[in-house]
Amino acid sequence: MKHKASSKLKGSLLAALDIGSSKIACFIGRMVDDDGTYEVLGVGHYASKGIKNGAIVDLEAAEAVIRQTVHAAENMAADIMKGYPLREVIVNLPGVHAASHGYTSDVQIAGHEITDNDIRRVLAKAQEQVISDEYELIHTIPVDFRIDGSSGIQDPRGMHGQEMSVDIHMITGDMGPLQNMATAIERSHLDITALCVSAYSAGLACLVEDEMDLGCTVIDIGGGVTSFAVFQNGQMIYSDAVPLGGINITNDIAKGLTTSMQDAERLKHLYGHAMASDLDENELIDVPKLGEEGHSYNHVPRSLLIGILQPRVEEIFELVRAKLNDSGLGNSIGRRVVLTGGSSQIPGLKDLAQHVLDKQVRLGKPIRLTGLPDAVSGPAFATTAGLFTYIAQRSDEMPAQIMATADQGSLFERVRMWLRENW
Repeated sequence: MKHKASSKLKGSLLAALDIGSSKIACFIGRMVDDDGTYEVLGVGHYASKGIKNGAIVDLEAAEAVIRQTVHAAENMAADIMKGYPLREVIVNLPGVHAASHGYTSDVQIAGHEITDNDIRRVLAKAQEQVISDEYELIHTIPVDFRIDGSSGIQDPRGMHGQEMSVDIHMITGDMGPLQNMATAIERSHLDITALCVSAYSAGLACLVEDEMDLGCTVIDIGGGVTSFAVFQNGQMIYSDAVPLGGINITNDIAKGLTTSMQDAERLKHLYGHAMASDLDENELIDVPKLGEEGHSYNHVPRSLLIGILQPRVEEIFELVRAKLNDSGLGNSIGRRVVLTGGSSQIPGLKDLAQHVLDKQVRLGKPIRLTGLPDAVSGPAFATTAGLFTYIAQRSDEMPAQIMATADQGSLFERVRMWLRENW
């Protein structure tokens, strides 16, 4: 199905807020044309507090960092914003709090021309099967339309037939973690206008059109969560996550080399590698001793560090592989993988992923945003960047828009009303 540009007007401002386990990032963007292209005007990012494995564990700590991050982005965009405080944000939902569901829905057409309203009807019918008090519906994605049994139809509008059915990929979010996130954001005087699952956002930021069409899995290795999404025929057809990431690797290093988390993180960046080599035995690295003042070091072979790091990275890829195998998608997963996220930058990771997943692997970073400062243009900011692409090009997958068959008010007012009624 063709994706319409967002209901946002050219020149309007929007913020993307990425609440992660290792950092919280905020981009403020302005829509520069009617095709939904966003230009980034302000950025802010700080180390997370109060968040573990994608869940808020300390509301006040998380709220304080959210405020600080948004304030930094507002300051950078101050010339454009002219003193108006930011109000609307689109937020990522960590994959560990989301679940993928496949449904098929059908409606009678009785020979007339298929309209937007028919499409909305068939999607709303599917949504009604999923709506519950325990979780919130986040995405309703039509994957494949069929008219009188003929499949492979991307956009059925204007066609004729007796019956239309559609395979739909729906994503739900767990209510508890969502409410905690909404509380932290609303206390910062911000309104959530849309939610997008992290891996979906990362894929929209990093994948080229052909990868989305031919079949590709994006794996976003974050601080506390590794999330992944499978794309085919331009749509996300599956998404899941593993509650492990870069912080777990750092933790292993800190324990294995008896050093602080801060020093373990530094050693990971300086000497880390996902694949062992013969040279590592001969190279000695200085590991600061835990709890000792001054310059007190243990000298250990680099192979010791790599021997700690490699098994954890392998475990993450093996868990992803197992979930993909269990998904029942089989061959439709495709031969290609794109790695992104902050922890994807460990040297040798691509080779290890190719070995464990048995696929062609490349490293991905945001490709669709203009005006991104160099410091935030890398893979660590893929999820943040992709939130703009989602709202600009895929807002017709938002459940609230599908449910609101009446067109009064803007999409964003309807979404806000939907969130208020459901939470």
